[in-house]
Amino acid sequence: MKTKEKEEIKEMKKLVLVAVVFVFLFAAVGTAFAKGKSGAAGKSNVSHLYLYEKDASYVIVPNGAWGKMKYNLSGPTFNFVFNGHALELSTSYTLIYYNGWTDIVCLGNAMSDEYGNVHIAGSVTIGSLIESEGLPGAKIWLVLSNDCAATTMTNWNPTEYLFENNRIYYTYVP
Repeated sequence: MKTKEKEEIKEMKKLVLVAVVFVFLFAAVGTAFAKGKSGAAGKSNVSHLYLYEKDASYVIVPNGAWGKMKYNLSGPTFNFVFNGHALELSTSYTLIYYNGWTDIVCLGNAMSDEYGNVHIAGSVTIGSLIESEGLPGAKIWLVLSNDCAATTMTNWNPTEYLFENNRIYYTYVP
């Protein structure tokens, strides 16, 4: 084999190695942004939803505020437990089902503690959550309590909210 061919093979191996390193690096960075996997827990009636702080482009903010909601997929009541982290201190938050500016359901609310954590748990009688704004799956958000009233959003401060990364499904079963 000629020296030029050996050099080309050597250069090609370097490029492949660099490409492999970049693939692993991007995978690690993506995993660092996501706190965990949303979705059903095996074959049980329990599912999880992660909510994230997002920027103006609706991209997850690295090391931003986040939360995890555990909920039942079906039943006579929508049972859930939500824990949020890295939020504004001593601030009132409301967990909502968002189906449009004038069509929200407040699931529960609580004040964040001195560490920026909030805990909201509830059991709400509600119809099936199968869509938001005409699209499949329901949107669940954590918003400032001052930004919503009854069934309506009253202000818009998205940099202070946590948004779903995946929509959820809940089926009302009497």
